Amino acid sequence: MLEGKHIVVGISGGIAAYKIPMLIRLLVKQGAEVRTVVTKNALEFVTELTLQTVSNNKVYRDMFAQHNEHSTEHISLSDWADLLIVAPATANVIGKMANGIADDALTTTFLAAACPVLIAPAMNSNMYQHPALQHNIHTLSQWSNIHFVDPEEGELACRAVGTGRMAEPETIALKADYLLHEHDMKGMRVVITAGPTRELIDPVRFISNFSTGKMAYALAREASRRGAAVDIISGPVDSAVLKRGTEYGAQVRRADSCQQMYEQTTALAPQADIIILCAAVADFHISNEQIAKEKISRKGDSLTLTFSPTQDIAAAVGKGKQEGQVLVGFALETTNEKEHALQKMSKKNLDMIVLNSLNDAGAGFGYDTNRVTIFTKDCQQTTLPLMLKEEVATEIINRVVEQKNR
Repeated sequence: MLEGKHIVVGISGGIAAYKIPMLIRLLVKQGAEVRTVVTKNALEFVTELTLQTVSNNKVYRDMFAQHNEHSTEHISLSDWADLLIVAPATANVIGKMANGIADDALTTTFLAAACPVLIAPAMNSNMYQHPALQHNIHTLSQWSNIHFVDPEEGELACRAVGTGRMAEPETIALKADYLLHEHDMKGMRVVITAGPTRELIDPVRFISNFSTGKMAYALAREASRRGAAVDIISGPVDSAVLKRGTEYGAQVRRADSCQQMYEQTTALAPQADIIILCAAVADFHISNEQIAKEKISRKGDSLTLTFSPTQDIAAAVGKGKQEGQVLVGFALETTNEKEHALQKMSKKNLDMIVLNSLNDAGAGFGYDTNRVTIFTKDCQQTTLPLMLKEEVATEIINRVVEQKNR
């Protein structure tokens, strides 16, 4: 995700510095080239050899060291960097940065940086809440290239519990990825339906399907990573799927039944720029009057249930589609696949439909991979090979953005 990106990690003298080698490993693993710049006190908590080993680059620690590659190392580092991360950022270094004080390798590099800067504060909770520190954070926040990843609440090095613990390396790396990604969907609102629905039979039984929500949440992740404001209207999914799909800020609205999903989707659709109907919604349900109020006991040799059609979400959203909106549907078919998908796109006024088949190995419910064919209303057809669902999501969102920008 960070392939070819240049990242400078600036480390100041806080106990959380011991976590920075893990942050550097995460950045390097994602393809970034990382260089480090440290304050004198930072090396009290993490060794220069460790930083040099995990980054595979020398550590810049002294403005006037004879072994520096350039006489103005802070300028060359700043020019080289696509992103400067300051972590941990102590109250001291935040105060220096806010007031333009440049008296060491880290603060001179910061002052010369025109690239985005990501600051991860770390300190005692009393220090973090102090008006002077909050004033300095506010000052830095006014600058267009400055971004913060807020500290977490928990046990601090001093054994106190409060807000001030540096965000975890995974969180910082995720924010770095977001800042370095193209935000071609900034300003767009996206609604995505996800997962299965559950149609009740009695208080303990329901009818559902094998959908895991992985494809929908991959789409939500990709759209929010590219700057969109994303609402996911979701049936029940695994917590790991939900966590990964919302890493870039997508918001989840729970909808267990088709009726709940219908109500929420039709309410949000008019304000959306893009609507992606990816949920595996039940086609039939038992009417509310027929749902047993108590658990149905096992009696006799058979049980007869009467089903009625559920609300057709795609048809309703398609009927109310506004000019400029892009509406995307999904079709999971087993026979006459292309024919059925194209009929659905036309009948429900979709701009695009994504066809996937249960006949393809490694595709469909439950897998981390998928193989799809994308059809658009202007008669374009794209068949993708078997890919990870997050890669499929990128391809789908690429085509959605193309449709939106036409």
